[in-house]
Amino acid sequence: MATVILVRHGRTTANASGILAGRAAGVGLDQTGLEQAASAGDRLAVLPLAGVVSSPLERCRETARFIIDRQAGNPAAPVEADLTECDYGQWQGRKLSDLATEDLWGAVQSQPSTVVFPGGESMAGMQARSVAAIRRHDAAFEAGHGPGAVWVAVSHGDVIKSILADALGMHLDLFQRINVGPASISIVHYGPARPSVYATNTDAGDLAWLAHGISSGDAPVGGGAGQAAT
Repeated sequence: MATVILVRHGRTTANASGILAGRAAGVGLDQTGLEQAASAGDRLAVLPLAGVVSSPLERCRETARFIIDRQAGNPAAPVEADLTECDYGQWQGRKLSDLATEDLWGAVQSQPSTVVFPGGESMAGMQARSVAAIRRHDAAFEAGHGPGAVWVAVSHGDVIKSILADALGMHLDLFQRINVGPASISIVHYGPARPSVYATNTDAGDLAWLAHGISSGDAPVGGGAGQAAT
């Protein structure tokens, strides 16, 4: 299969203020977030991307634009509704410090698979629709560009954490052990037998090795020799 690079949007005004933005309109990147998105775009500029798929929310589309603008070609850039932020319902727009006093907060931290946000969606539902979207686009990019295709999905922290948890074979109740910072880059290759996670939550480092493609064979016992030098 192809290889997906998961990029979280850069820092927003809501992130900096400790507000749970959710799906609220008009939440854009702050100055730090713009710089983070530009840095992510610079890292990815060494790769010929097959496409850049984005959540429809403004902060993700802004981040995606930094990536697309640094590509030599003209990669496909569809918006994918199933990669949008979790619907936090009545929690949306509230301060995280206030939400931490809610009874539901403990379940969000330790048993997210049981959580349904009041007036919103379940965390299990968020994971199901986002993983399905990633796998659907991954198969489409492989069909159109071959098994060496590399593409980018720009989404949100909890969404990306849930996708990584699925790829790692982790129960959703363990996904809070994964950290995904603003504009961070994580890498997943969906092989025929299982997904392989090549990176999580990175904000620096050369990615040119991805241009050589990823083997879909058996995992090397002992760790193998690593990727080809760039």
